Amino acid sequence: MSESNIFIVIPTYNESKTIGAIVRTLGQRGFRIIVVDDGSKDNTIVEANKFGAEIIVHAKNSGKGRCIREGLEYALENNCEACITMDGDGQHSLNDIDKFIDEYRKSGADLILGNRLHDPKKMPFVRQCANRFMSFIISLLITERVDDSQCGYRLISRKGIEKIKLNTTKYEIESEMIMEAKRRGLKISSVNIDSIYEGEASQINPFLDTARFVKFIINEYTRK
Repeated sequence: MSESNIFIVIPTYNESKTIGAIVRTLGQRGFRIIVVDDGSKDNTIVEANKFGAEIIVHAKNSGKGRCIREGLEYALENNCEACITMDGDGQHSLNDIDKFIDEYRKSGADLILGNRLHDPKKMPFVRQCANRFMSFIISLLITERVDDSQCGYRLISRKGIEKIKLNTTKYEIESEMIMEAKRRGLKISSVNIDSIYEGEASQINPFLDTARFVKFIINEYTRK
């Protein structure tokens, strides 16, 4: 697998302070970077474009799930071998990308999840609790242990993108992807990663998004 066959899909919303450095560093390694901008009001698009990202732009905010779906579809149409999704706010260490690639080469897994909860460090306590709760529920539903179901840093193989059918538009996308992978008989793995928390405001509302997660799970359960 050459790095030019790996696409990095980054959903963004007002990430002008961090996206340029991320795109520059990844581009220097030969990755194709797809920035899906979700109606940013700042210079996110300008910064991403400056360093060579391929950009999909939403005129208004539509949700992370839609961004991820469109980024994966774009990568598939452009003959990717695998995609890595990550956030554009600098909370994911770029050094961890090699962990995903190494695990993919070693295990052949179609969905490789980043696990921040092995050592959550500065992760806000409420976020820790919400993530552990969601991961516990997902683990029960797919009868397979998932340590950090809500981490957006993950690798999806081309086969995985082709097989999974995603419909959600918000943060439920992380859970939906896991459940779809299990439903389609795909192999799921994980790697331990670092997360960087510097006291910045998160776009995630633990209470609102936990409620949305519960609604998603109920819908998934009644679908069976």
